[in-house]
Amino acid sequence: MSWSFLGGRATGLVALALCATLTACGTSPRDEYANVQPEKLYADAREEMGEGNFETAIKQLERVEARASGTLLSQQAQIDLAYAYYKTGERAQALAKLERFMRLHPSSPAMDYALYLQGLINFNEDLGLFGRLSRQDLSERDQQASKDAYESFRQLIERFPDSRYAEDARLRMNHIVNSLAAGEVHVARYYFRRGAYLAAANRAQQAVVDYQRSPAVEEALSIMARSYDRLGMTDLRDAALRVLRQSFPNSVYLNLSNSDAPAAASTPPAQKRPWWQLW
Repeated sequence: MSWSFLGGRATGLVALALCATLTACGTSPRDEYANVQPEKLYADAREEMGEGNFETAIKQLERVEARASGTLLSQQAQIDLAYAYYKTGERAQALAKLERFMRLHPSSPAMDYALYLQGLINFNEDLGLFGRLSRQDLSERDQQASKDAYESFRQLIERFPDSRYAEDARLRMNHIVNSLAAGEVHVARYYFRRGAYLAAANRAQQAVVDYQRSPAVEEALSIMARSYDRLGMTDLRDAALRVLRQSFPNSVYLNLSNSDAPAAASTPPAQKRPWWQLW
């Protein structure tokens, strides 16, 4: 009797385990796209993207990329995935997808767009950072996103000068240069106001050397002159003033006394501030 009882109990446990397994299998997530061909799935994803449904499009494109592996359709899905991630705010995933695409498909006809999108993601991330931290001192901000965007746009223009994206990339590069120059000048102004005159002069000089065509150079030269004046370096002060006069003869910073000591305001009038200067 004892043996029958144990045997019956064991049989019951096995049956329960089997039922549990079947139940688990029955409740596992079902792939709603399992029976959809990659081409149809890709077309659906594009339609979803056109309607702004990027989360749905991402799910579809991920399956297209996997199922059509090794084909042009898979490559296109990778590019579209990067864009969809970008539109949903997943910047890191978007950039990772683009980097993988460029590594695996260096001769792809979509390489110019990949570089453009890479630059655009970093460019917009940088603008978003400025927008969120508009009240934060720029000396505490990291402008690496701007530099990364500039490098992507530069590669695009050098490798694909006739690309449909080249002209817009050039405009964005100009904006980035002006933004970076303004950032250097802001930090130089920050140091000057705190009495760190040597640091201010060096940072302003960096802006003049690296971004010679930027409007921010005007104030950079003024900061150099005033910093050297405070440090008693009259030769360097006069040299900076000379370049300022020659380059910007109508500069608002050329408000000098008879002793030739710089006495310009620390910032230009609001109406003179360039459109891209956000602080």
